[in-house]
Amino acid sequence: MFTGLSAFPLTPADESGIDEKAYARLVSRLAEAGVDSIGALGSTGNYAYLSREQRAGAARIAVDSADGVPVMVGIGALRTSDVLALAEDAQQAGASAVLLAPMTYQALTEDEVFGLYEQVTRELSVPLCVYDNPRTTHVHFTDQLHARIAELPHVAAIKIPPVPDGPAAARRRVASLRALVPETVAVGVSGDWAAADGLNAGCDTWYSVTGGLFPRTALALTRAARRGDVEEATARSGRLEPLWGFIRRYGGLRVMSAAAAHLGLAAEPNLPLPLQGLPTEARRELVAVLDDLELGRDG
Repeated sequence: MFTGLSAFPLTPADESGIDEKAYARLVSRLAEAGVDSIGALGSTGNYAYLSREQRAGAARIAVDSADGVPVMVGIGALRTSDVLALAEDAQQAGASAVLLAPMTYQALTEDEVFGLYEQVTRELSVPLCVYDNPRTTHVHFTDQLHARIAELPHVAAIKIPPVPDGPAAARRRVASLRALVPETVAVGVSGDWAAADGLNAGCDTWYSVTGGLFPRTALALTRAARRGDVEEATARSGRLEPLWGFIRRYGGLRVMSAAAAHLGLAAEPNLPLPLQGLPTEARRELVAVLDDLELGRDG
């Protein structure tokens, strides 16, 4: 399941809980579009703001709404005991894989990060994807740490941060990591603006914020890159640069929250406090970008 487009939908939530009908609808749209996998409860899925019970419920909704498309469920938490409980909930919900980010308050040493993955993988019965996201977790993986973790049982994939700008630099980045991890471990890219470069450089998967709301647009880019059409993949990414600019500036969660509301796919508010979404002027600008790119027709 760690190839192609892995689409990460918003989990619409406010202070009263998750909007389960809207969430099920968002996941169903992805399955209907034909995405390769669905990433439930990633950063765009608000996982860090939800209780264990809410996360277990969201995992069940995602699996039930995915119509057989593999679902990977985020299980990151501050304490190892909570991660283990979330992993059990995800497996009971029928997740095909789990996604683990090493969340922090106190800074973690490399040995502490390794120890987290070592203990969690010991208890798993499904594959695990390592979530390398220093922007939110403040954990900076070295390639050597990735290599240690990749040898653990059930580790099947790594979700890396955006590759460096430019095809040559992207190829060097992917090659340097691949040289240290087993061939059985897939390497995927996040940071939507870097997706084309990452896929063209040999990444197996695009872990996509955009794909969670605009799956057909993301699939077209992914499939071009996967069939080796570098020029088309790059051109498709270039056309989406106005959207990439918003994501770089405000983060994928706030952008997809506003876009989902604009398209009538989620009510407002759809983010848990203290998150407040995009400022008013930025929302107006985003709507203009969505209209210019005709993204309202996707899905």
